[in-house]
Amino acid sequence: ELKEIVFIIQSQSNSFHSKRAEDLKRDILKQAAELGKELPTVLLIHQMDGHEGAWTILPLMRDFSVTYGRNSSWIFFCEEDTRVQVVKLLETLGRFDKSKEWFLGKALYDEESTIIHHYAFAENPTVFKFPDFAAGWALSIPLVNKLAKKLKSEPLKSDFTIDLKHEIALYIWQKGEGPHLTPVPEFCTDDVNSYKIDHCATTFSNFLPLCGDPVKKEDIFVAVKTCQKFHGDRIPVVKQTWEREAALIEYYSDYADISIPTIDLGIPNTDRGHCGKTFAILERFLNHSSPRTPWLVIVDDDTLISIFRLRKLLSCYDPKEPVFLGERYGYGLGTGGYSYITGGGGMVFSRVAVQKLLASKCRCYSMDAPDDMVLGMCFSGLGIPITHSPLFHQARPMDYPKGYLSHQIPVSFHKHWNIDPVKVYFTWLAPNTEESLNGKKVGYNREDL
Repeated sequence: ELKEIVFIIQSQSNSFHSKRAEDLKRDILKQAAELGKELPTVLLIHQMDGHEGAWTILPLMRDFSVTYGRNSSWIFFCEEDTRVQVVKLLETLGRFDKSKEWFLGKALYDEESTIIHHYAFAENPTVFKFPDFAAGWALSIPLVNKLAKKLKSEPLKSDFTIDLKHEIALYIWQKGEGPHLTPVPEFCTDDVNSYKIDHCATTFSNFLPLCGDPVKKEDIFVAVKTCQKFHGDRIPVVKQTWEREAALIEYYSDYADISIPTIDLGIPNTDRGHCGKTFAILERFLNHSSPRTPWLVIVDDDTLISIFRLRKLLSCYDPKEPVFLGERYGYGLGTGGYSYITGGGGMVFSRVAVQKLLASKCRCYSMDAPDDMVLGMCFSGLGIPITHSPLFHQARPMDYPKGYLSHQIPVSFHKHWNIDPVKVYFTWLAPNTEESLNGKKVGYNREDL
């Protein structure tokens, strides 16, 4: 029965995202009403009580078990851009015995072991499957009850949340004693208009959001963090790739090099974190850039970013709100903790967010503290939620499953290890895949990378 499914939308509190989640909720309930069925429960994760770590889902299992453990059969999770065909979903879940422990989804896997998964299954990473959240995924209530029981006796460890879908699958798998992910072909990430979707219970809107005109080039101030030892190899890559897309760009270093040019902020380079440097950049943005520039982007010198796509994406956010946007990680979320935007993929701030942060007196506990984590801590203390976009990437394209990237129009990647970064930029991020490089047309095949 439809009323036995609890729908959980992996929503966010930012106004753009919460509206999309509300639209999806309305659509699911409308489909249910048209079937003449008793309406299912549809919940938005950002509205669930005061869990800072609600987005990591596992801390909610005990609540799910207590509230829905008796009268429901399935908890079905989806993203705000997942589209659900309710009738087809009912049929699909109906194939599985609801009295057993099931973990259902569209399977992703690593082709080679990667740092973002702590080199898990190094001998053969393809053996471990984890769900693509975009396609939706489901847990049977017996499995939810089992996980809730385990969490009661063994609370979650307070460490990092880096790739939630992989970490949830590992937790459920329990070193081989729990269920593996069962791949479900009806959970799809094909676009709604694809000819393949007749068999799909879910689809995914496979596009870069655009909410009106892209923001103007002059509305984004780009700050590149660098240091003298990387002037020779990393800065030329920026200049060959995305620098031309930025109208306002400054390079901040520990050495003033007029050939680039770099600005010496008077803060020595540190091998660990760059908190001192980042806060100096924030102060400079507030005090020296035009107050009419609503957006600041801070990137590393080995970040590859599409400013062209970022301008489209930012059309969906209200710069009058305190926005702190990028790829979300978590620290200690099982026991309080906080979320943060990981720096390598790029950190985007509205001017209002920078103003509120600097007015708060929250600062680095040391000059070489990790800047991204300190910022997460500060914004969490201010009650300003960070906003996650899966289009920013802390790692290289080959560090992600092909199936995951296949329904994305990425905004950034990070790191130059063992890749040709210019090639990666023109393959994945250039305004069109056939960009002119030194007057020659180049078009690369993503499969080669």
